[in-house]
Amino acid sequence: MQDYHEAMIAVGTADLKAHLSEHLQSVRRGETIVVLDRREPIARIVPIAADGLELVVRPAKGSIQDVPLLGPTRLGGDVLEQLREERADRL
Repeated sequence: MQDYHEAMIAVGTADLKAHLSEHLQSVRRGETIVVLDRREPIARIVPIAADGLELVVRPAKGSIQDVPLLGPTRLGGDVLEQLREERADRL
């Protein structure tokens, strides 16, 4: 495995998922995280310099008015009774 600069933190994908908030806090403090998959580096999470990012926000295609609304759903019978029947083996 490659020798990483001491300011970098190497973490596995499972650890990254389990502790994402903590790792992102480290990135906010200026650290770089190397993500490993079975000890192989696959990605790097680096801090964004305040002056090094131009964020482009694009509007969504279409609008909310273009989304078709579904009519009310008609269920046959008593919904609570159907739930009780489905869950009878769990009670």
